[in-house]
Amino acid sequence: MRITLIQTALIWESPEANRLRLTEKMVQLAGQTDLVLLPEMFSTGFSMNAAGLAETMNGPTVHWMQEQAARLNAAVCGSFICTDQHAFYNRLLFVKPDGTHVHYDKKHLFKLAGEHQYYTPGVERAHIEWLGWNIRPQICYDLRFPEWARNQPHAPYDLLLYVANWPEKRAHHWRSLVAARAIENQAYVAALNIVGTDGNGHHYVGDSTIVDFSGQTLLHLHGCEMVVTTMLDKMLMSEYRSRLPFLEDASV
Repeated sequence: MRITLIQTALIWESPEANRLRLTEKMVQLAGQTDLVLLPEMFSTGFSMNAAGLAETMNGPTVHWMQEQAARLNAAVCGSFICTDQHAFYNRLLFVKPDGTHVHYDKKHLFKLAGEHQYYTPGVERAHIEWLGWNIRPQICYDLRFPEWARNQPHAPYDLLLYVANWPEKRAHHWRSLVAARAIENQAYVAALNIVGTDGNGHHYVGDSTIVDFSGQTLLHLHGCEMVVTTMLDKMLMSEYRSRLPFLEDASV
C-alpha cells in the first residue's frame, strides 16, 4: 500500500484557507497513492475554540475530504473539530473514494491544554479495512497510552495511524513512543505531525515518521513542509510475525 504523509504548517483557525492550501499540496497525488494522511485538526490548528469552529458531519470539511478522496481515488484521513449530538469532538475521519467513511473520536484529551474542558472524549476504538489492510487510527495524545493501541492476537491490525499537533519541546517523547508502539504491536506505525508555530505560540518541527513492524524507521521528515509517499509491504510484516510470534503470548 502506498501511504502519503502531508507534513505542513497550519493557518490558525482558518478552515477555508487550510483546505485550499492542502488541496494545492494534494494535486500531484492523483493516481500516485492509496492513503493520504492529514494532521490533527488540519482545518484549524489545535484550537480550543470549539464553539466557534465546529462543523457538522454534513459540513464543508467533510465534503472537502470526500471530494479529495474521489479525485485522488485514495483514502483521506485526518481530524477536525466536529459537533455531534450537542457535543464537540476532536474527530478523525477515514474517507474512502466512494464517500463512505469511518470516524474515531479522540479518547485521551490533553488536559495541559484544557482540551477536556471543551471536547468530549471518545469511548471506542475504530477498526478500518482498506485494500486488504486492517488499520487502527488514533490521535496525538493517545500515543502516550499503550493499552489503547494494544494489538490483539485474535484480530490484529496491520497499520497504526497517528495524526498530531505535537510540540517541539517534547519531540524526543514523540520519536520514542512511535517506535515503541511499532515494536510492541508488531505493526507499521505512520505518525504525522505539523511544522511551524500555532496561535498559542507553540513551535512544531514535524518529525513525522513511518516505522516498520520491527521498530526500524522507514521515513523521517524534520523541520519543513513536505509531501512524501512510501510503500508498505504487508507480506514482510506477516513473515516477521511468523518468525517472532510475540503477539500470540499477549494477554487478552
